[in-house]
Amino acid sequence: MTYYRQLVTWVNYPGLPGSKYFDLAKKYLPKGPGAVFSFGIKGGNDAGKKFIDNLKLLSHLANVGDARSLVIHPSSTTHQQLSEAEQAAAGVLPDMIRLSIGLEDSEDLLWDIDQALTASQQK
Repeated sequence: MTYYRQLVTWVNYPGLPGSKYFDLAKKYLPKGPGAVFSFGIKGGNDAGKKFIDNLKLLSHLANVGDARSLVIHPSSTTHQQLSEAEQAAAGVLPDMIRLSIGLEDSEDLLWDIDQALTASQQK
């Protein structure tokens, strides 16, 4: 767990007590807020691209809610045509990675995320 704290700078998920949407999620989503979340990766835009490029199992797609686990780095894909200021205004940060978790084995997903996080920090 300590290792991830060094490579992940923030997490946005309404099921976390620190989320500004936590109380709303508890109220309107009694079975849980689902399997979509985002996080910031240490190293910003370049690390985000390396993370995506090194994934083996997760699919690099912009949609969510698939049976497969999906990942996107919005700054270099879906929002790349916007300036940095426009991206920030849209809530897209250079270090943002968005995940939509599917039905694969959790150990396989954790392995893939772990090895991609490690690779993202290599020079």
